[in-house]
Amino acid sequence: MLSINPDMIVGFDMNESDRLKQLLDQFNLHQGKNADKNRYYEGNISLNSVNLGIALPDGLSRLEIGCSWGAKTVDVLAARSMFDGFVGINGSEVEALDNIVIGNNLIAEYAKACRDELKLGCTFATLSADPVIGAKIRFHSPMTASAMWNGVKGRIDCGFAIMDSVPDNENRTSWSPSFIAYYTDDALWEIKRDQDSEVWYAEKFPHKMGRPLMEPLIWNATSDKPFGRSRIKEPVRRLIDGYVRTIANATIGLEFATSPQKYLLGITDDQYDAVINQKFKQYVGSILASTNNPETGDKPAFGQLPQGNISPHVEMIRILATQFSAATGLSVTDTGVVSEANPTSAEAVVAQGQTLIAMAEQLNTGNGDSLRTIALMATAIANDVSLDELTEEQRDVVAHFKNPALPSVAASADAAIKIASARQGFAATDTFLEMIGFDKADIRRIKAQEAMQRGLTLLEEIGNAPEMVEPEAGVENEDNGESMG
Repeated sequence: MLSINPDMIVGFDMNESDRLKQLLDQFNLHQGKNADKNRYYEGNISLNSVNLGIALPDGLSRLEIGCSWGAKTVDVLAARSMFDGFVGINGSEVEALDNIVIGNNLIAEYAKACRDELKLGCTFATLSADPVIGAKIRFHSPMTASAMWNGVKGRIDCGFAIMDSVPDNENRTSWSPSFIAYYTDDALWEIKRDQDSEVWYAEKFPHKMGRPLMEPLIWNATSDKPFGRSRIKEPVRRLIDGYVRTIANATIGLEFATSPQKYLLGITDDQYDAVINQKFKQYVGSILASTNNPETGDKPAFGQLPQGNISPHVEMIRILATQFSAATGLSVTDTGVVSEANPTSAEAVVAQGQTLIAMAEQLNTGNGDSLRTIALMATAIANDVSLDELTEEQRDVVAHFKNPALPSVAASADAAIKIASARQGFAATDTFLEMIGFDKADIRRIKAQEAMQRGLTLLEEIGNAPEMVEPEAGVENEDNGESMG
């Protein structure tokens, strides 16, 4: 819970108080749901939350069953969205943007932001000026940021992000926000809390961007949910509940199957007490001896109840895995459930992953637009200009992603060679080298060594060339009979 009264912030514009109040209320409203989604992502699900009260005893309500389905729902798709930098108007790298990408470790940070985006529906990128790299870019999940959508402009109207936290004065084991950045069309507000007085102070930093220095990365947005929807939505969470409940039932059933119930009839009281006092010893013993009951004369009868069967539980897990696969686009194999219906050929595996590939392409398209906007704002900040003042060359950049189909090196290399045979000059491009499996570091080494080899070859050719001997003065030129002197 973030409890700040904007009216009590020293130095803050009172005209912005109402909007900041709305943002804080919206932030606090969604914290419970976001925490719930995060709990399913981490797999922290207790039986108490999934128990139907029929088969599971109350004594096992605190038992936790590990389940990675929530993380799989997010991570498998996020792994196919591989941001690889920006490309300029002529298809080459943009040096100014490359410095910003490297300085902000943007490729690695994007991978983390993409997981938050899929887990919670969106994530926010914020920008600020930096004297060293030009522009600082940070990503914030909805657990630490909130924004208000402007439907007319089709972008964020205003927003805030928690930039720093400190240990709470009352409870040193918890942390509370100490620095909040508030973003509007014409300014960045830095709102900081004095730890001693607990008073919040605001400082305004105007900018010429014409829009907030905040851009969302959104997954699966709709008209009524402009900030997207989580991959771990309600139906997916209910399937995870079913998996946890079934695994718990199977675990209990396996315990009974491991130690089946046995019985003895017609024994004496002393024999009964001996069996009851040493249950485990009687169970693991190889010999069970008993005499006739002297009171009744009956011979003791030994028996064993039918052993439990966990096959129904296994079949239920397969049903849940199939439904989970349909709901998320993952393959049944991704859930860790082995079935005879699992594909065996490479073609079948690729066909089963087409839905996930289509989702990854959708993810890359949406995030590519957001990353381009982030790149333009970062360039404008670095050059201290507005977006409208950027040159055509600066504006014409696109975000580049690796192939979400994740083809094998052999398949990609085969495709590159076929393209090179049909398109002259393709084999001399960096794209060709990327397709046959070389990364950027390898490509730089290859091109550097090729340039070095060309230089050595040229020097060798110059060294082996015959020397030009100039004719002596007064010798006539045989071609025209003229004297050279």
